[in-house]
Amino acid sequence: MYKFTLSTDSTCDLYQSEYEENDIKHVSLTFTVEKNGKMTDYLDEFSEYGQYVEFYNELRKGAFSKTTMLNYESHYNHFLKLAKEGAEEVVHFTISSGLARTREVAAQAAADVKKDYPKFEVYVCDPLTATVGQGCLVRLALKCRNEGKTAKETYDFVNSQRLHIQHFIVADDLNYLKKGGRISPAVAAIGSVLNVKPILSFNKEGKLEPIAKVRGMKKAISFIKEKMEIEGPNEQKYVFIVHTDNEPAANELAEYVRGRFGIEPHMQIMGPVIGSHVGPGAFALGYITDSERNEF
Repeated sequence: MYKFTLSTDSTCDLYQSEYEENDIKHVSLTFTVEKNGKMTDYLDEFSEYGQYVEFYNELRKGAFSKTTMLNYESHYNHFLKLAKEGAEEVVHFTISSGLARTREVAAQAAADVKKDYPKFEVYVCDPLTATVGQGCLVRLALKCRNEGKTAKETYDFVNSQRLHIQHFIVADDLNYLKKGGRISPAVAAIGSVLNVKPILSFNKEGKLEPIAKVRGMKKAISFIKEKMEIEGPNEQKYVFIVHTDNEPAANELAEYVRGRFGIEPHMQIMGPVIGSHVGPGAFALGYITDSERNEF
């Protein structure tokens, strides 16, 4: 019997099978795809790899995808369902507060459910990251839960780890970052012409920022390897690699991690919510270090 319920929104980019196999409660975000003048809403709940590939192929063909954060009602209904099922303590993960106000909304919804269920307590974790960085913390919380840790012990532990997650994010087409307001139109235009690839990371406030600019994907991969040579994964040996239908780059990084550090990385394709903002062909690598974020 677990001491708490583990919960997250879908921006952690775990696969549906991982939720089910590990008893992780989740609430799916929505995204809207505009194609040939028609708008269609979807839930972030792909269950097959081919669905992810098809999504990125549609973007390549000119479809446009946009997202909205989970609203108050979605959170309230999610937490109410958990309370009705008998959950008392919950550790719940949202997207970074540096990207959206989701944590505030989740905390308010949890507090309102508590009015009718006084024993219901939610520890809302702000990961200060997103996608598989958030998923990394969910997996650490899962390990804590399975080892018999309490909700408070788990919450404190993941908060102690979040600023030790390093991120290297490389986008192939800068126009997606431009549409999302992450880079200026001028930077996107110059970058596209010169084949410049900005390498992004999350700062300590959980916001995306460029940390380097290189020309071409090969140099971007070399930059990541050079950073890992300066400081590699700590004793937790946790490395994650994610891509938006760019298996060659992901596989090259995975081969390097296996050969250099003897670690099998968590590899997966990115979900449509965060993938809408970086576009197809992107890839990212992250890992836990002793140093804090971007200090080396």
